[in-house]
Amino acid sequence: MLKVAVIGATGAVGQEFVIALNRHPWFELVQMASSERSAGKKYMDALRDPNTSLLKWHNKEKVPENVRDMILNRVEEIDPKKVDLIFTALESEDARVIEPKMASEVPVISTAAAFRYEDDVPILIPGINDEHCELLNIQKKNRKWNGFIAPLPNCTTTGMAITLKPLMDDMGLENVFMTSMQALSGAGRSPGVVALDIMDNVIPYIPKEEEKVQVETKKILGKFDGNSIVNASIKVSCTCTRVPVIDGHTETIFAQLTKPALPHQVKESMTNFSKSVSIKGLPSAPEDYIIVHDDPTRPQPRIDREVNDGMTTVVGRLRKDTVFENGIKYVLLTHNEKMGSAKGAILLAELFKSKKII
Repeated sequence: MLKVAVIGATGAVGQEFVIALNRHPWFELVQMASSERSAGKKYMDALRDPNTSLLKWHNKEKVPENVRDMILNRVEEIDPKKVDLIFTALESEDARVIEPKMASEVPVISTAAAFRYEDDVPILIPGINDEHCELLNIQKKNRKWNGFIAPLPNCTTTGMAITLKPLMDDMGLENVFMTSMQALSGAGRSPGVVALDIMDNVIPYIPKEEEKVQVETKKILGKFDGNSIVNASIKVSCTCTRVPVIDGHTETIFAQLTKPALPHQVKESMTNFSKSVSIKGLPSAPEDYIIVHDDPTRPQPRIDREVNDGMTTVVGRLRKDTVFENGIKYVLLTHNEKMGSAKGAILLAELFKSKKII
């Protein structure tokens, strides 16, 4: 059993970590850290609003018994030498300062964007670009660290990259156009007037989101040449919007393939990839990595986001484009707070353990 810590444990993503680590067969949560105002408090006390005493717990599952009385540390009180792995759920500015201090001693799996775009840092999705794990050894050597920083991609990138991987392998990929309809939880859990902004509304702009998706997709689908990652030579363009859905990012995809392919061949490619994906058998791996529906009314967030506990990317409305040569269009749904965040990070940790990286 590996001992792990979570930094940023009281926020929405931190709470997902706490739930996903509860009774995990490989990992034991032994330390948690949060903000200065929460340090020294029991976890349950830190979750209560100081003005109303209401519990700021965003998960449908109850707070696990084993963490309710756990005392929250200050970040500087987390001793990286006493854990085998650290998960972080931090804003990028904080991650830029905190994560290198921890990574100098122990592996860090991060949900922040702070280090995603550096040359010696891979952006990993388990089962999609496992060979990029080799770059972690170069990172450790470059930075003279005992550990490393392994960031997840932006949650909007995750589902798209998962579905594009089999297409790139089987048919080749040239151009991708995506429009996202992103859930509220991807913006954090803010009270008050922010909720009024989204009711009966669509927000057509999410700062920095489109740039992240366009850069990350090419890096994830790129090749590791033994020294660095050579980005995939595809063009990616996207528009990212926020919609009044609680959880689950829906995305419409247009993919221009190198070779002609009919919808049933694309479905077969995704399904075969899902059946043979490298993460099969890991504790958090879904039974189906990708599900492709023939029903044109699927996927839908309310119906499909919790499939396989939010770890499956669900595809539907798969059809041939009639305007562009070798064009395929589809709609996907991915759970931004599970596969796209904390549970995806834990799945990555499981991959590391299976590869003896940790």
